[in-house]
Order: sequence, then structure tokens, then C-alpha cells
Amino acid sequence: MAEVIVIAEGVTEEAFIKQLVAPALRTLQVFVKPVMLNTSKDAKGGAVSYDRLQRNVRNISRQYPRAVVTTLLDLYALPSNFPGFAEAQKLQDVYQRVNALEAAFHQAIVADVGCRGEQFLPHIQPYEFEGLLFSDVVELCNTEAAWLGSLAALSRVRDAAESPEHINDSFDTKPSKRLESLLRQPGYRKTLHGPKAAERITLAVMERECVHFGGWMNRLRGLRA
Repeated sequence: MAEVIVIAEGVTEEAFIKQLVAPALRTLQVFVKPVMLNTSKDAKGGAVSYDRLQRNVRNISRQYPRAVVTTLLDLYALPSNFPGFAEAQKLQDVYQRVNALEAAFHQAIVADVGCRGEQFLPHIQPYEFEGLLFSDVVELCNTEAAWLGSLAALSRVRDAAESPEHINDSFDTKPSKRLESLLRQPGYRKTLHGPKAAERITLAVMERECVHFGGWMNRLRGLRA
């Protein structure tokens, strides 16, 4: 049996872990609990910074000394003072970039928090949670009946990228912006539609289409040993 605490960047990520990831791993005796990133005494979610993450990992490690702590953070808008950020920016391949960031993040947390290396398993999702939803644009559009009119446009976005995790990271072209621009009546609402669409798409499809996300899921499964 393994206990895993996931520090989620926001409400959508927390719901995604609770509704999809935790039930999928429970049968393997890997018990996953999401907690939203504490950003101040009275606020949670968003405003990612290394100092806040360090504080959250320290507090969780003390509260759950036998648990593995992991993260679900977006690569998009990661702060420039994040461990390894400058070096990672020099890497063109998004997978090399997130791997470098995760390695630097792990090294910094272990040094600054004093937890065991195996107790911290960082995950940074390229480029956003919404990228996962491009794993199956048909099922994404089936989330709301009116969205089927946007299927062709969403398919073009998906087909233009090497994978859903390569859909790029500027303000106007990040995955969430694409959904907000293309989905209407109703418009895409992250906290409502994100987990709902992900459930239709399924973890299996997201893991198949999104290599980095699939690797994280497999590492979590491996904790049962």
C-alpha cells in the first residue's frame, strides 16, 4: 500500500485527481489525495512559486511522514525564478525542458525541505492541464452538444502539434485559450468542463497520447511495490 499526496495547482486539477486519478489507482492499493496549493493563510490555488511549493511540501511531509508527495503543475507561466528555469529555457524540446525542470525541482526540495529523495515525485504538465483534453477532440466536443460545431477547428489545432503536450505556450495559443476561443454556447469553463471532458476522454487515452503525463501515471502505479 502507498499513500500519495498531490499538490494541485488549482480547483480543476484537484477535481481531476479526485475524480479520475485517485479511483484508477485505488485498486492498486495506491491511495491518492489531492490538496490545493496553499498560497497564503486564507487562500488556495494559483500563484505558483517555488517558495510556496517548498512550504507546502514541508508541511505535508510533516503531516504525512510516510506519504509520497507529488505535484500537478502547469509548465505554462511557471515563474522565472523556479529551480533550473534559465537552463531549461535553452532546451527546445518540451520533454527535455520539463524533465530538466523536474530534476532541478526535486534536487531543490530535497535540499531545502530535508525530505527523503523517494518521498518527493515532482510532475510538471506540458503545457497546461487543458492540453490533455486534446487527446480526443471528438469526446471533448461531445461534452456539450453545441461544441460539435467546433470539432473541425479543434482537430486542426491537434493535428498541427506533435502531441497534445506540444500545443504551445503563448497567451493566445496555450491550450486553455484555444478552448475558450473555439468553444461556445456554452463557453469553456475550466472548473466545470475540464474534469467532465477528461472523464469522457478517459485516462487510458490521455496516457497514450501524452507521453509525459503517462510516465507520471506509471510512476504512481509503481509505488504499490
